[in-house]
Amino acid sequence: MSYKAGIVSAITELKDRTGSSSIAIKKHMQANMSADKKWLNGMFLNALKKAVADGDLVQNKNSYKLSPEFKKKAAAALKPKKKAAPKKKAAPKKKAAP
Repeated sequence: MSYKAGIVSAITELKDRTGSSSIAIKKHMQANMSADKKWLNGMFLNALKKAVADGDLVQNKNSYKLSPEFKKKAAAALKPKKKAAPKKKAAPKKKAAP
């Protein structure tokens, strides 16, 4: 799991109305991290800054919330797409008898 995906899942699972602090996000991610992975604080902080710069997160004082645009993108990705009707294969032509 990437740091960005972990941050997004932590914010959605914490469900704080005013946003989640970076410390709360970090604790949640460390609790859910697999034992074989090493925590890299610099990567975490860079992922937070990049998500704010990309517009995926909104920073309010020292709290982070998902932006409305990111929520719309996530909701659109979850909706099942309508499948087109399967095309019928043409019947193979029979060879003329000699």
